[in-house]
Amino acid sequence: MSILILGSGQLARMMALASYPLGLQVRAVDVNTLEVVDPISKIVSEQTLTQAIDSAVAISVEFEHIPQDLLEKVNASGKLKPSIEAIMAGADRVKEKRLLSGLDIANCPYQVITHVEQLDAAVELLGEKLIIKASRDGYDGYGQWRLSATSELPALKAQLSSLDLVKVPLVVEKMLHFERELSLVGVRDGKGKVAYYPLAENLHHQGQLSVSVAPAPYVDEKLAEQAKTIFNKLAEELDYVGVLAVEFFQLGEQLLVNEIAPRVHNSGHWTMQGADTCQFENHIRAIAGLPLGSTEVTSPTAMINIVGCNDFSKELLSVAGTHLHWYDKTVRPKRKMGHLNICADSYAGLGEKLQSLTAYLPAQHFPLLEKEANRLVCV
Repeated sequence: MSILILGSGQLARMMALASYPLGLQVRAVDVNTLEVVDPISKIVSEQTLTQAIDSAVAISVEFEHIPQDLLEKVNASGKLKPSIEAIMAGADRVKEKRLLSGLDIANCPYQVITHVEQLDAAVELLGEKLIIKASRDGYDGYGQWRLSATSELPALKAQLSSLDLVKVPLVVEKMLHFERELSLVGVRDGKGKVAYYPLAENLHHQGQLSVSVAPAPYVDEKLAEQAKTIFNKLAEELDYVGVLAVEFFQLGEQLLVNEIAPRVHNSGHWTMQGADTCQFENHIRAIAGLPLGSTEVTSPTAMINIVGCNDFSKELLSVAGTHLHWYDKTVRPKRKMGHLNICADSYAGLGEKLQSLTAYLPAQHFPLLEKEANRLVCV
């Protein structure tokens, strides 16, 4: 039995590694060349795209920004999971906002604009502190702009004037003073059964995820249930199959959805060592029609992204509970090169291990590590 994944990066690779023990073979599609490749070795298969689609028992995606014609070709097979509607909602912030509003799910106040001159009205309505996001093809801080004061508006409008906002509108959001960022990763099978991982707390640097801690500290039952209710609304509306990630801003006791990701997610990488069944295996189980695995937590875990560097000492593996996942990529700025999962018996123990890791990880590439280590020691 084979699974086909659209996209051939590290998420496809990790899905493949989780599939082989289940007796499933994974092939991936390079969405730029349309070549079918082995997601681990990157060796190009002799199979054509059409043959790979025909032979697969299920087809999924590693990211939502799939070329429209490819997505439609695969959808015609009837094997695409999650649905094309779910993938397109994750790929287009306008569709995503309309989905959230239609389900009465709280999210950031926003306006959609198709001309830079509409920014003035957005400021009038939402205030002068704004985050402006391209509706499509933005990730890891790319395709985003900030407005901190009305005096900056002329320069921002000039910067955005070259964009075709009719083709790719902007979503203008009110900048909120939230307490922290959380995410819920869950999985739903074809029969509607759902399993949830606990909320993870996420710390970002320059718009890119730097550290996740799971289970997130200071989460009561009411907050956890609120997240699950939102997840259920989305999953049921989309008739979802597979892993779905929902990112939140926490404002007091309320969760506001920041965005959704219809796929396995960076903030769920901790599950590879910190949960009974990782998100990658559970995604494959769901789309292949296998029973879902337990999402029970086995230990508090921190996930640290390794971004734009490879100059660190492998001696970090001497810190007990440390696990390295390397993606075999060429180094370039802001590129995710790999990640670390660190497991401990308690948050304080986790903080102590992160403190030990600072000796092996250069501070310029891991700017939040020491601060997070010191915080966890006190939890």
